[in-house]
Amino acid sequence: MEAIDWSILIGTLAFIVGYGVWKTKGSKNVKDYVLGGKEANWTTVGLSVMATQASAITFLSTPGQAFHDGMGFVQFYFGLPIAMVIICIVFVPLYHRLKVYTAYEFLESRFDVKTRTLAALLFLIQRGLAAGITIYAPSIILSAVLGWDLLTLNIIIGTIVTIYTVSGGTKAVNVTQKQQMFIIMLGMFVAFFYILGYLPEDITFSKALKVAGASGKLDILDFSFDTSKRYTFWNGITGGLFLFLAYFGTDQSQVQRYLSGKSVRESQLGLIFNGIFKIPMQFFILLLGVLVFVFYQYNPSPLNFNPAATSAVYDSEYAEDYKLLEQAHEELAIEKKIAQDEFSAALDIKEYDATVEAKQHIISVNNKDKKNRAAAREVINEADPNIETNDKDYVFIHFILNYLPKGLIGLLLAVILSAAMSSTASELNALGTITALDIYKRHTEKRGEKPQEYYVNMSKWFTLIWGVIAIGIACVSNLFDNLIQLVNIIGSIFYGNVLGIFLLAFFIKFVKGNAVFIGAIITQVLVIAIYYFFIYSMPEGEEKVSYLLLNLIGCGLVMGISIFLQLFDNILKTPSIEA
Repeated sequence: MEAIDWSILIGTLAFIVGYGVWKTKGSKNVKDYVLGGKEANWTTVGLSVMATQASAITFLSTPGQAFHDGMGFVQFYFGLPIAMVIICIVFVPLYHRLKVYTAYEFLESRFDVKTRTLAALLFLIQRGLAAGITIYAPSIILSAVLGWDLLTLNIIIGTIVTIYTVSGGTKAVNVTQKQQMFIIMLGMFVAFFYILGYLPEDITFSKALKVAGASGKLDILDFSFDTSKRYTFWNGITGGLFLFLAYFGTDQSQVQRYLSGKSVRESQLGLIFNGIFKIPMQFFILLLGVLVFVFYQYNPSPLNFNPAATSAVYDSEYAEDYKLLEQAHEELAIEKKIAQDEFSAALDIKEYDATVEAKQHIISVNNKDKKNRAAAREVINEADPNIETNDKDYVFIHFILNYLPKGLIGLLLAVILSAAMSSTASELNALGTITALDIYKRHTEKRGEKPQEYYVNMSKWFTLIWGVIAIGIACVSNLFDNLIQLVNIIGSIFYGNVLGIFLLAFFIKFVKGNAVFIGAIITQVLVIAIYYFFIYSMPEGEEKVSYLLLNLIGCGLVMGISIFLQLFDNILKTPSIEA
């Protein structure tokens, strides 16, 4: 990090915070603070919705996901456009017509206050955990790579985002997210063109894709019906669909974004914008990871991208074992480059047999490389069981810091921190709103109606409290496989249940509050049990169920159990007919 990098990083973050505070100072009523005065146009809604979902985890973990496993992760988003259409038709008009501040207000009018409170509490639990992770993700990686203190980073990121979120509420989140999305996409496009420029002169973009394809990195579609696979076409349009329906339709961090639209049409257009552009954006970010993979076919790479893991094993009794694996890694790098050159030459002369033979050579070398990296992870784990051996989250940041020019490093770090701030701001904004309106106001309003300024201040205080909680969660978190998967797993454990409650409210009119309340509690216990026994406790790669299907399972369970309980209750209450 040179002076220019620090200047760009600090200047970018200071501008975002200052702009957000300046544009949104002086919210005096709940409508202004919670819904931004309902003044947002469709572009603001669309960018805010997209920025809320695109956290720092997206830009750190997704390229690493593609580097190791290829483009198949994009199938996770296949259910998104369908979800956007359903939400635009069903959810948005209803929320606007009822003039609600939160999604869970609707549940009280349809069921009862305890069902509203339960859904709000489920949201607070899962989104509170996720807020901590969105702070922790960039902190742990920047700490490991730059040597910065982890605790200090968590506090800095959490404090910065809490300041403007508390100050300006929803409007502050919306206006800053537009700037953040611009910075994010600018940084990613610049990185894309730099990666292409760093490839060997004879490796064009087209040839780079063929090199990646030879290693299986462009295998996008998997039509397998194997439920144990995490990312398949069918999981994407079933489990992914239900996850996105729940996330965009019932998660206050997203609902609050499009409730701030000035009309139903503006909100709908913003969501359609997100549905159209989200998959291409994720495809592009994954493609960045694939190009980084191609780059490292011709350039040296570390045996493990997590520098903290390398340091830990060097300081242990297993250092010599690790150095032997590093020597094998260097030899494989030479063989890898030879195999790629053979493949490139075969492509140039368009010799089919030579191309097939070179491709087989590439596959053979890659398999050796995977085994060698797996052996390295085992040695690291033996050296220090507390060190994260999975290095997917470190791949892209390693490339940024070691190969991009000065100045651009500061921009890319600003991208990472901007993404962390944009997502965390939405989460804190929603957490504060739900706590103030669905929990505090709803359960204290019998003591007398308070003025608008009172609830604005309470929303600010609760947002501040959740900011402190999120920082606390970030400070005690541990990495879990791949961070982008962790956030989605947490959501999948809770989202299906909440979505099922809303679908019952929309479409199954005879089901009452007691049945739904009991059904939701039973469902949450069952979903957590399914996750623990069939996913969490299973060895990596041997899960019995994809975590994406938890959304479908949770939704189906709560609807089925609630309908059964209501029918059973109706039978008990039906008077017997005497002959």
